[in-house]
Amino acid sequence: MKTVKNILVLLCLILLASCSNNPSNQITNAEDYEKYLHISDNKSLDMAHKEIIFWEDKLDRAPNQSTYLGQLASNYAVIFEYTGAIGNLYKTESLLEEANKANNYGRVGTLRSLARNYISQHRFKEALVLANKAFAIGEGKKETQKLLFDGQMELGNYDEAVKNLEAIKDFNDYDYLIRIAKWNDHKGDLSTAIQFMEKARTIAEKEDNKTLRIWSYSNLGDFYGHAGRIQESYKSYLQTLELDPNYSYALKGIAWIVFSHERNTAEAKRIIETISKTHNTPDFYLLKAQIAQYEGNSAEENTNTAAYFAMLKTNNYGAMYNKYNVLLFADKKETAPKALEIAKIEVDHRPTPDSYDLLAWSYYNVGNVKKALEIAQRHVAGKSFEPRVQYHLAAIYKSNDFAERIPPIKEELLKSTYELGPNLESKISQL
Repeated sequence: MKTVKNILVLLCLILLASCSNNPSNQITNAEDYEKYLHISDNKSLDMAHKEIIFWEDKLDRAPNQSTYLGQLASNYAVIFEYTGAIGNLYKTESLLEEANKANNYGRVGTLRSLARNYISQHRFKEALVLANKAFAIGEGKKETQKLLFDGQMELGNYDEAVKNLEAIKDFNDYDYLIRIAKWNDHKGDLSTAIQFMEKARTIAEKEDNKTLRIWSYSNLGDFYGHAGRIQESYKSYLQTLELDPNYSYALKGIAWIVFSHERNTAEAKRIIETISKTHNTPDFYLLKAQIAQYEGNSAEENTNTAAYFAMLKTNNYGAMYNKYNVLLFADKKETAPKALEIAKIEVDHRPTPDSYDLLAWSYYNVGNVKKALEIAQRHVAGKSFEPRVQYHLAAIYKSNDFAERIPPIKEELLKSTYELGPNLESKISQL
């Protein structure tokens, strides 16, 4: 009898080991993306550096040719895209400002380029001024209306954004489709957003436009992930990398799948460490801090958070990381008042429901739950469907004894644990 029991125990151990080695949530395979972690060259980056040398020489020979400034600016923008080095974004800005001055702010293409640069810097109000100036000139109005939609969405001017969206309506136009997808995502209709993005992808593939295909695949990778379609998300990121092996955003998406879905922290960290050697931005430290928190390694979490703030201090990122700073500062009692200060600034220059959520969350964390509720009810509830925003809303309702409002939010949040990450799972269950 003892022998039978021993055999049963052994079988159970073997079964457990088998389950551990082949988890049911396994989506990724390192063999799929390993080659993208060991690429020593970047043809796009090399070409951008060569182009800069070429156009700088042309500009030296003919300083009055403002078009050369635009060519230089576009290549510095490429370097920023691939390296994340913020100085290149500012170099792009200075070149475009110089070009606009030379043209007396009269060329719509150059105005739009500078406006897009401002959007990248989170200088949305300034971007909108330039977009309106371009629209007033009258040339290429539809292209400018696409930019106006982008700027109005960032500022929370949704009625104006929809007007511009209607003005460019064309279901055979790639640019319209990606924007109507963004609009539906904003409304919380993710399935419709995905359908429009898939139509945009079809156009990009039919035209065999590499740039648009990369953009479509990477964004669908995000959308599929938000919808819980992790296998499709992974496939889309791999399709992105197949076209552009240096596209670090797609690798970061895979790292998130490995961490949030598969809970393989060692592999997620390996991917992130590799990416950050060539594309070093502050958010990678935050991701490593999240992973360390999940592992229960507070020392490593603090080290990465400190490295994040050190990088912000060394480089001027303007308002680009305000959201992250609010969330980090709000998390601790001693820094919560600082979160409130930043949230107020963020609402002032970007009055969206998400910004008001940061403000409400900051008031909640300094203990003013009534003020948090007032802001949340007026500016957030029913206006943003981001899972993190919904979690904040539920927590604020709970602190104000509105228990009856929590169950439907909690139900949706439990479907969004992949997007939110493992660290919020236990907090959601406690709502």
